[in-house]
Amino acid sequence: MTFDHTRRACYVGYITQAIVNNLAPLLFIVFQTRYHVPYEMLGRLVLLNFATQLVTDLIAVKVVDRTGYRVPLVLAHVLSVAGLALLSVAPSVLPSPYAGLALAVVVYGIGGGLLEVLVSPVVDALPAPQEHRAATMSLLHSFYCWGQVAVVLGTTLLLAGIGDSAWQVLPLLWALVPLANLVLFLRVPLPPTVPDEHRTTIGTLLRAPSFAVALLLMLCAGAAELTMSQWSSLFAEQGLGVPKVWGDLAGPCLFAVFMGLGRIAYGVWGKRIPLLTALLTCGALAVACYLLAALSRDPLLSLVGCALCGLAVSLMWPGTFSLTAARFPFGGAAMFGVLAVFGDAGAAAGPWLAGAVADATGTGGAFGGLADLLPGDGGSGLRAGLLIGTIFPLAVVVVVVAQVLLTRARSSAPAGQLAE
Repeated sequence: MTFDHTRRACYVGYITQAIVNNLAPLLFIVFQTRYHVPYEMLGRLVLLNFATQLVTDLIAVKVVDRTGYRVPLVLAHVLSVAGLALLSVAPSVLPSPYAGLALAVVVYGIGGGLLEVLVSPVVDALPAPQEHRAATMSLLHSFYCWGQVAVVLGTTLLLAGIGDSAWQVLPLLWALVPLANLVLFLRVPLPPTVPDEHRTTIGTLLRAPSFAVALLLMLCAGAAELTMSQWSSLFAEQGLGVPKVWGDLAGPCLFAVFMGLGRIAYGVWGKRIPLLTALLTCGALAVACYLLAALSRDPLLSLVGCALCGLAVSLMWPGTFSLTAARFPFGGAAMFGVLAVFGDAGAAAGPWLAGAVADATGTGGAFGGLADLLPGDGGSGLRAGLLIGTIFPLAVVVVVVAQVLLTRARSSAPAGQLAE
């Protein structure tokens, strides 16, 4: 086997991460109707998933560069398979269905956290011209998007065909993907990790102002991407009154399609566009998309905002990875792990905050009067939830503008890199 096989296995690794991150939100309506789970507790499942990934990232940061890539990559796939299997069976066998859901989320969250820490540095370490690395990273992350598209399409259509009562079949079917990739990672060649004597230490990274900027961007990128991604399905159905099949296709599915197209486009033409300029454009577009989704009285325009938000957030996560890897080429897996910690923190906090605001604003909520200022959403409060999500892409715009001004002020700094 060659490094081309390794690269393909990494692509499927990101598809696996898309499965564990996006399957449960597509089943939120099932969990709500069958197990009577309120919005805030649904949002708490998303928080639990990414909080688990965050803790996993913190632990992996300390060990991956010493253990090598293979063992933790195989373990990541084992846990992803186990977690998806538990999602299918645990709610039915444990006394509390919600406890069963939470257990499954924790198990596959550990697998997803390991994948986030491991896959990007593996691809970054594979032989490739330096000038193509940002494009390569963007292309890698596009497979997360195509995995999300596959999950949304497959889950929505299968659920429509087999009915809500047979939903437990779906996690078992999706578990076949990480199971197959597990076998592949047992065989493919893997690059060595960065030796201790050459690796930029975590302490050095944390003392660098440019790395602090990268961490803030990752926090906002994770929140901006996942808040819309995780809630658009339920928002389309309960907030806009769109049937579930069409809501899933027009919301999270098109979101993922546009996100994938944005990442592929940068993978093809990215050499011509400075990353800071691309990030600024993405942040501004994401603000507009969140506002359109939350404030438009036309359900079609709200869905357009949900879908186009995928394009808007497409470069935030991989772009920040690429900027930081270029600035700190010997950061190793530990550097990617720290970045992932902040990305996962945003991915955990953003959707939970949106769910909490929705509960507080919906019918009978403490801030129910706020709903009167927004277009109708069936009393769900989800418009207010998405509106609060605007703060994350807005923060990206503010941070990137500050970086552009600093970069111009320090004319000796290389164009397109984070200012020191």
